[in-house]
Amino acid sequence: MITAIGNPVYDYIKTPRVDTKTRILSGCSTNAALVLARLGKDVKLIGAVGDDMREQFIADMRKYHITPEMTPSKETGGFSLIYYDAFGNRTLDLLGRAEPIPTLDPKLYAGSEAVLIGPILKEVSLKMVHAIRDNFDGLYFLDPQGLLRGMDENKRIHHGKPDGIEAAFSRFDIVKPNEMEAKVLTGIDCRENPYEAARILRSWGPKIVIVTLAELGSVIYDGNQFIDIPPYEIDLIDATGAGDTYMAGFTFEYLKTGDLRKSGCFASCTSSIMIEHVGPDFVMTEAEIRRRQATLLAKTAYKVRVGVNIG
Repeated sequence: MITAIGNPVYDYIKTPRVDTKTRILSGCSTNAALVLARLGKDVKLIGAVGDDMREQFIADMRKYHITPEMTPSKETGGFSLIYYDAFGNRTLDLLGRAEPIPTLDPKLYAGSEAVLIGPILKEVSLKMVHAIRDNFDGLYFLDPQGLLRGMDENKRIHHGKPDGIEAAFSRFDIVKPNEMEAKVLTGIDCRENPYEAARILRSWGPKIVIVTLAELGSVIYDGNQFIDIPPYEIDLIDATGAGDTYMAGFTFEYLKTGDLRKSGCFASCTSSIMIEHVGPDFVMTEAEIRRRQATLLAKTAYKVRVGVNIG
């Protein structure tokens, strides 16, 4: 069993190529759970759902073979994501905000191979991060996006570094910010030097840091070596969920092999399949990920095209 913790959302998504017209299932932990279930893992998803989407959510979890553990909320969360270029840049506005996830009984994640923390908008507290680690000694993975988000009076999402984040990072085996989140946390422009950002983040205590760089690939740092992971080039349809599914792919392969480069390439290829589609009804098989992974593993001399590698 893998347990993913973070509120599911129903989002409206518009890109230069697609418009969902209506709200569709998404969310950091949700997208990770969707991938892991497709790869044959037993997955539990813990998050707050309102009565407005409760029946739809239960039906979706049954459809996608995910075990839901719902906590109460007045409404279900959701965002309006409007992408304005081909690189995943977007505006992010709130459509609904679910309640924070209350204190969890450790029995809910006991025996899990891994616990993935993927909040959307501060529904997972830093106190909960510490409490879970105090009761769980398996693989502990953080996508920090929702820990950094705030909301202004116009319901537009902004980002900031929360107090106590360094101590929270120290409790994880793996943390995976994207380039924008890494800059918020460290002040480093990752298009110039993601290695320095990763070095700073690892100094806070996690065992492994991954900085994702959209179309440039990603960088993994374990304190001994930096590993540059290529992107798998595809026809981008919708960048939503790219980092979420990277987390799922990395977790799947790392639990199997413990190999950072194989796991990074597997994660990159997992993400590539997600962003060829819109919404939760993507087709994904381990065989296709493995086929793409072999292509990336052959690129042994790859370096991400950032400032310190170009200039």
